[in-house]
Amino acid sequence: MEDIDTLRAEIKKLNAQATQLKMDLHDLSEELPIGWERIPEVAAKTHQAYEKLTAARQKLAASGA
Repeated sequence: MEDIDTLRAEIKKLNAQATQLKMDLHDLSEELPIGWERIPEVAAKTHQAYEKLTAARQKLAASGA
C-alpha cells in the first residue's frame, strides 16, 4: 500500500510540473514573436513532463489501484 501511496504522490507532483510547463508554453505562445527562440526548449521539457506523467499513471493503473 505504501508503494501505491508513494506513486500517487509522485503523480501529483508530476501533474503539477506538467501543468506549469504547459502554462509556460502557453504564455510563450501568447508573447510571440518575442522569445520564439525558447519554443523548442520549453516544448521539449513539456513533452518530457507529460511522458513521465503518463508512464506513472500507467504504472498506477497496472498496479490495480
